[in-house]
Amino acid sequence: MENQRMSRHFIVIGMDDNRTPFFPPEVMEHIRAGKVFSGGVRHREIVRELLPADARWIAITVPIDNVFAQYEEVFAADDDATIVVFASGDPLFFGFANTIRRKLPDAALRLYPYFNSLQLLAHRLAMPYDDMRTVSLTGRPWQELDRALMEQAGKIGILTDREHTPAAIAARMMEYGYTGYTLYVGEHLGNPDKERVRRLTLEEAVQKTFEHPNNLMAVLTQPACGRHHYWGIPDEAFAHLDGRARMITKAPIRLLSLQTLELNRRKVFWDIGFCTGSVSIEARLQFPHLTVVAFEVRPQGRELMETNARRFGAPGITAVIGDFLTADLRQLPRPDAVFIGGHGGRLKEMLHRVKEVLQPGGCLVFNSVTAESREAFATGATEEGFCLHPTLHIALNDYNPIDIMKATLS
Repeated sequence: MENQRMSRHFIVIGMDDNRTPFFPPEVMEHIRAGKVFSGGVRHREIVRELLPADARWIAITVPIDNVFAQYEEVFAADDDATIVVFASGDPLFFGFANTIRRKLPDAALRLYPYFNSLQLLAHRLAMPYDDMRTVSLTGRPWQELDRALMEQAGKIGILTDREHTPAAIAARMMEYGYTGYTLYVGEHLGNPDKERVRRLTLEEAVQKTFEHPNNLMAVLTQPACGRHHYWGIPDEAFAHLDGRARMITKAPIRLLSLQTLELNRRKVFWDIGFCTGSVSIEARLQFPHLTVVAFEVRPQGRELMETNARRFGAPGITAVIGDFLTADLRQLPRPDAVFIGGHGGRLKEMLHRVKEVLQPGGCLVFNSVTAESREAFATGATEEGFCLHPTLHIALNDYNPIDIMKATLS
């Protein structure tokens, strides 16, 4: 088996969108000698005339496992086979060489990179890009773009796809108030007949259509339009449940709770009983790397979360409405940090359900305002096998004292 793995050879050739491509002599030798080739539909259109007459082409399409199953057939039939792959730009820059490395870690790779598309865009603009934050939305969720915006990155290079278009990106930035950016969009970079580079405001980009392939660079040109970075959002700044300003985890308690959860080293945070969304939003802004999932039984919670998330520029929070104890949790990322902000008198049942999903080493925090809930949490957490930590007792203004209770799962 080891010898089989080591016999998998790939030559990966980077290219741009030029319909009359130029490859150096060494690359042309590989193409002329090749028997099995692979790449996307666009790549095949560009290199078709360069391939040997009897060449086999394996299209890179989803599901990607099917592509690699065809690769395995090639290697099984010929121990000395080499597959020549055409890829866009630099194959190691969010590229297909990374996929080969992940799927076949022992494969032998020979790479011939080209400029990646963001490099080409920067060159067209004569804009230094050593300070550029790179984000790929190609087949990926919004998470890393959201993070770059919340961290107020000054220059963001964004790889797009047919869903995450420049217009969709501009709309998301406007929705969450990140309006100080100017967009530079490159289409068909490297194609002398179709290449186009445009400078657009967010408002202009939302109204435009863009040809694929494209990418863009977002440059923060009006820092004053960037979000104010709070360390503890003022309680009165939130939209509240039916105007009830007391139904919120107060800013000092909120920050102490997040500190107790040690969110700087966590990855997935669940907020159970989010009400106004204050804890989720604060966590998302203070720790933009987090994946945040928030639960609320009240139907009006969804609108509250959406309103407040837009107000403070906190995109990407997944809001789940309904009873946490009966919610389908199977499709959600497992948490390594959980905050219980509301329990409806069923704290022990909730602790049992949290135990079922919390990752080993995970942390759970609960704010108790009564002796009964304090005892219920301590007893329930112990029965479920959690390790209780010392309680932090705090009194805030004229409000009742609060115990910030912490438990971890070994």
